Amino acid sequence: MRILIGADTYAPHVNGASYFAQRLAVALSARHEVHVAAPSTRSRSFTGMTREGIVEHRVRSLAVPGHPGFRFCPPVGLRAAARRILDEVKPDVVHVQSHFPLCRALIDAAGERGVLVIATNHFMPENLTHYLPIGRGGRTAVHEWAWRDAARVFTRADVVTAPTPYAAALATVAGVPGPVLPLSNGIDLNRFREQATAGEFRLRYGVPDKPTVTYVGRLDAEKNLDVVIRAFAAVRRGLDAHLLIVGAGAERRALTLLAAERGVSEHVTFTGFVADADLPSAYAATTVFVNAGTAELQSLVTLEAMASGRPVVGADAAALPHLVLNDETGYLFPPGDDDALADRLVRLLGDPGLAARLGRRARAVAEQHDEVRTVAAFEQLYAIRPAPAGEMVAV
Repeated sequence: MRILIGADTYAPHVNGASYFAQRLAVALSARHEVHVAAPSTRSRSFTGMTREGIVEHRVRSLAVPGHPGFRFCPPVGLRAAARRILDEVKPDVVHVQSHFPLCRALIDAAGERGVLVIATNHFMPENLTHYLPIGRGGRTAVHEWAWRDAARVFTRADVVTAPTPYAAALATVAGVPGPVLPLSNGIDLNRFREQATAGEFRLRYGVPDKPTVTYVGRLDAEKNLDVVIRAFAAVRRGLDAHLLIVGAGAERRALTLLAAERGVSEHVTFTGFVADADLPSAYAATTVFVNAGTAELQSLVTLEAMASGRPVVGADAAALPHLVLNDETGYLFPPGDDDALADRLVRLLGDPGLAARLGRRARAVAEQHDEVRTVAAFEQLYAIRPAPAGEMVAV
């Protein structure tokens, strides 16, 4: 089968949607001819092949002001570029990862050519509206418009999926014709296991060998890491623990200043960007994983921590309650409540037996999200074809 994956965010972008598209492309390439259409890493378009044999069609892009390393494809000339790619590739199916300009153009070009379109939604307006200086009312208006715009684009797809039941329900409420299929992003379980070693990682980044609270991901506003630092300062009043923050982002300086203000600077390690290959060691250095984000459609890093046998304390918001089960895989806390977060962290940090028990259960839940299942499910979707009356049939 010839598959074209469309992604408005792709390597070297660092986010869940980008990682999912990359992992899916690699997994599919073992059995199929895989092409990827994504923003160029420079100002012009080009085509190349990865070492896995994936053909990348990089489309002319521009840098996003204020977000180093992130690029987007301007609409001018994009439809022509999408048509050119489809005419060159002649795919059996187009699988887009967003409703943004490049994927929107690919959907239109595929529709013109009668090519099956699968769309996966990784979008929540909250991940963007945080950055708009337009007040609460303005952000609410933008939020509603953004969902209407997404629904208008996804309506043109043959099948729409989302990573969790929560994400699927959001899309349906927003107006995407249902059913929107909940289909986990999946995780490579072989990469994340309890036997990964932490010693070299601790040495490289100066992380002391003591009970450690870990966050992995972007350091951006919607991740609410200020709540984590305030909670950790409260934890430190009774426990000799360490906070490990893995990742880069716009909030790094503000978070560093907050740690100093709370008197915990020497007990917090900011690693900056860490290569994907080193993440298993970061989780191995972890006692408890924390996620205070309130705009998660699934959270790959939470799944990775769970697959590594680590309990999670997460905000009771968005899709996190699908993974964080109270007294089973960890504990939920009310979003933004740093006192409640501190209480849950102390409970786990102070009871190694409890942390180990919940960690084992977390691994078992993560095993339900094996990417082998995810890839097989998408392969089944790719095999359907529009019937003459517009219904979908398997082939």
